[in-house]
Amino acid sequence: MRARVFAFCLSLLLVGVVPAADSLRIRTIGHCDTPGSANGVAASGDSAYVAADTAGLRVISIVDPAHPVEVGHYDTPGQAWGVAVGGHFAYVADGDSGLRVIRVPSQTEVGHCAMPGFAFCVAVSRNYAYVATGDSGVRVISVADSANPVEVGAYRAPSQAWGVAVNGNHAYIAAGDSGFRVVSVTDPAHPAEVGKCATHGYAEAVAVSGKCAYVADGDSGLRIISIADSAHPTELGHCATPAFAYSVIGSLDSVYVADGESGLRVVSVTDSTHPVEVGYYDTPGFAYGLALSRSYVLVADFDAGLQIYQSYVSGIQETPNAVSWTANPIPTVVRGALNLGVYGRQHSAYSAELLDISGRKVMDLRQGANDVRALAPGVYFVRDVPQAASLKPQAIRKVVVTR
Repeated sequence: MRARVFAFCLSLLLVGVVPAADSLRIRTIGHCDTPGSANGVAASGDSAYVAADTAGLRVISIVDPAHPVEVGHYDTPGQAWGVAVGGHFAYVADGDSGLRVIRVPSQTEVGHCAMPGFAFCVAVSRNYAYVATGDSGVRVISVADSANPVEVGAYRAPSQAWGVAVNGNHAYIAAGDSGFRVVSVTDPAHPAEVGKCATHGYAEAVAVSGKCAYVADGDSGLRIISIADSAHPTELGHCATPAFAYSVIGSLDSVYVADGESGLRVVSVTDSTHPVEVGYYDTPGFAYGLALSRSYVLVADFDAGLQIYQSYVSGIQETPNAVSWTANPIPTVVRGALNLGVYGRQHSAYSAELLDISGRKVMDLRQGANDVRALAPGVYFVRDVPQAASLKPQAIRKVVVTR
């Protein structure tokens, strides 16, 4: 085993954003420490599952992401390094103790499968778990019978296999010095390599979205590879990161990279041939694992447990140092009506716009009651439309819509 580096309810919130020196377009939401080193994280519903090394699997409620709290755990016998969730089970890559199958939310082990090598990463697709085991490649485990998981096939990478993602009939492997590998798993008992693409660094992890694979390529940062032709994967673009890219996950036009001592990095992939870093957050410890949950980015921070962030890279932010409004005891929203008569602007010419998180206008607003019952849950922004004679900048205020 190679040495891994350890180094519907509405409320109107009248708060401003003060940019921090250690962040750009990302804000911290909440955190929950873990008793062991946080190596990996997965999310399902209102729960986050953290692979916490010798402290096993930790289950953390993120119903209130600002105040996540541990609600259960299972002490695996090995070193919990990676975790995936499917149905009622969490699958833990447990180091030299192989794959552990744990029923959630009761946190009881129902089955396990020993294997050669050290289980670093696990991906689950249909009735199979794919476990990256370093020098022993990727092991394919049938989990159709959760009480009796059994190895049915294996793929031996030319060097090592550190990360794996599965989409359809293909598994995508981050293979260290051997770069990026595409493996057909049409027959899980006989996985076969069908394509490869060299990377410039050390391929640690991989994520797939649409026709692109994103590789966390160690000291070479993020590599973007086209998988439109699985037999001929081709690099489209790359983006350097300050430290060492350990993990990666994609969401729409943004890719998030866990960059070790340089924390969380956000890369715009709107143009996949020219990816560019557009945000970052210097996490308190060592950013190692990643997951997405709704609009939140979950970071397994090796030294500081679970960290929860929210990115505003592709949207807008509230006005920094905006006018401080005085709270009004009258409710802002009454029976689905957003009332804009509480901000001290008592003139009929006042108007505003409601924007979604991407900055797109949803509706026009006016002073007084505005019917917002048809809004989907999410984060919105009220933006004042200034009068022609006014020299004041537009004020932006956040509206959170939940059900």
